[in-house]
Amino acid sequence: MSTKVSSPPPSSKDPIYSPEADAFGRPEGGSRRKLFTVIFESDTQAGKVFDVSLLFAIIASVLVVMLGSVQSLAEHYQKLFSALEWSFTLLFTVEYIARLSCVERPGRYARSFFGIVDLIAILPTYLAFFFPELMVLINIRLLRLLRVFRILKLTAYFYEYNALGAALAASRRKILVFICTVAIIVVLLGTVMYVVEGTENGFTSIPIAVYWSITTMTTVGFGDIVPKTDLGHAIASIIMLLGWGVLAVPTGIVTAEMTSRRMREDVSSARSCEVCGTPGHRLQARYCQDCGAKLPES
Repeated sequence: MSTKVSSPPPSSKDPIYSPEADAFGRPEGGSRRKLFTVIFESDTQAGKVFDVSLLFAIIASVLVVMLGSVQSLAEHYQKLFSALEWSFTLLFTVEYIARLSCVERPGRYARSFFGIVDLIAILPTYLAFFFPELMVLINIRLLRLLRVFRILKLTAYFYEYNALGAALAASRRKILVFICTVAIIVVLLGTVMYVVEGTENGFTSIPIAVYWSITTMTTVGFGDIVPKTDLGHAIASIIMLLGWGVLAVPTGIVTAEMTSRRMREDVSSARSCEVCGTPGHRLQARYCQDCGAKLPES
């Protein structure tokens, strides 16, 4: 009796494997398969050339919009900017249609993150016929540059972003308490400055004085309001010194939380050998690193 041996699932090391193939479906053959390889499989030579060319086109289209907003340039090169913008829009429209046509599940791609970004990237130019002010939204195309993570194999670093996000979420109460404390100090110091300086020196109300206190503490210092009295100068100096603490404390809170989480992960994933007692084996380890004995199941 013959037994049917199931083939192993594709791995990320397979040269023809891509997560897009699992998510959106890859055609079996023909021109659609070739188009899928070029557009979605960045591991291939054709895919790399396509992705890099696309990134340059995105950057160029954004630069055209930015330069077109400069009045002196727009007066002389408006027709050129308009022609370039429509060229890029038509190029990205063809690319979007090609992406939908070369996958087995186009609806799923259209609803995906990059599918929505691709659509939003081309809509402003067409909508500008009816709403000209929407033309500036073309810079949303910058979101398409997130594809560089896939091209440069940087997706592994998403773990670090997740760790930072988890640390921020775990520290949110401490940070909120700190922000509330800073807000109270800012209001109190602003009120003191209103009393010390008075309306004749530009502190015409408590909200204006609080605004000055915020800009001073954050070391922005627009210079539109400046204390004139000696006592006001002293208070301003204190506020500026407090500003350094405002920057340091939240950073310390998040850093401490990230360090604590990393230590907890290391402790929870470490195991000891029952034969020789060697500690510090990772969760995925099966044998002792010293004696070679099999480790207990975690």
